[in-house]
Formats: sequence, C-alpha cells, structure tokens
Amino acid sequence: MELYLVQHGESKSEMEDPSRPLTDRAKEEVEAVACCVAELGIEIVRILHSGKLRAKQTAELFAQQLTPFQGIAEQDGLGPLDDLHRVKELILQAEESLMIVGHLPHLKRLASLLILGEPEKEIVNFRMGGVVCLAKSGESWAVDWALAPFLARQAGQARAGRKRD
Repeated sequence: MELYLVQHGESKSEMEDPSRPLTDRAKEEVEAVACCVAELGIEIVRILHSGKLRAKQTAELFAQQLTPFQGIAEQDGLGPLDDLHRVKELILQAEESLMIVGHLPHLKRLASLLILGEPEKEIVNFRMGGVVCLAKSGESWAVDWALAPFLARQAGQARAGRKRD
C-alpha cells in the first residue's frame, strides 16, 4: 500500500485574505506536481484533506489530474496540531492507496510516527505543494520517493523542450 502525503501549497497571508487561499504561484506549482504524479501512472483511490481552504484547493488540483475513484473528502484530524493516532488508525484501515493533504507540523509528525514509531523525531522534509510517497511492506513503512515543486517545474520544462525539437 502507498500513502501520499502532500503539504498544501503556499497560501496568501491572513492580512491579505483571512480565508488563506492558495496564491496563484502555488496553484501553478501544485498543478505541475499533480501532472508529474499523473504522468507516472499513479492511481489514487481517495484524497483526504483538512478543513482549511488551502488544503482543500490543493486536494482539488491533485484530483483534477488523478481522478481518484472515491473522490476527495474533508477529514477531521488533519489540522496542523491535531492528534496523530486517529489518522494513523484511518491509514491502517485503508486497503488501497490514499493521499492526505495537510499541514505542518502534522505531516512531519505523521511520517515519523509511521516510519519510526516516534512522532517527535524528524525524518522527512516537506515542501509546500510537494508530495512524499510512503510505502508499506508488512508492518513497516518507508519513504519510497518525494517530489518537490521545483523538480516538477524542471520536468515540465524538459518535456516542453522535447516537444519543440
């Protein structure tokens, strides 16, 4: 089973817009990452996101590219400081690939809890709009791969250059 952890894209400041939607740049970056993931042929069954607008918008951009069979849904327990054990149980009950769009420090702590059994030990650096794939083998989890927005942009530029040639 694979678990895809996504930190929401960059959001506007609270002073600029209290609902903190994604910036235009973040929308482009998340779309680039989602396109790369789709081009890899990765199938996501369901995308879960926190109740914050920036996470919902990020999840929607991924869903446009990945068309998850069970769609996207808001999930309690994915806020920045929410308890990890509730989400861990949800993940352990899942039988097919799942994407979670959330926030720091929650995602860092969740990855550490799954991989090391200790949420306070930092094991993964997340990037806004990036995705980290964790794979489960038996009872163990490990980082399988990660894709940051700057890498997705470079891949997109390389594809565009090949198309012109």
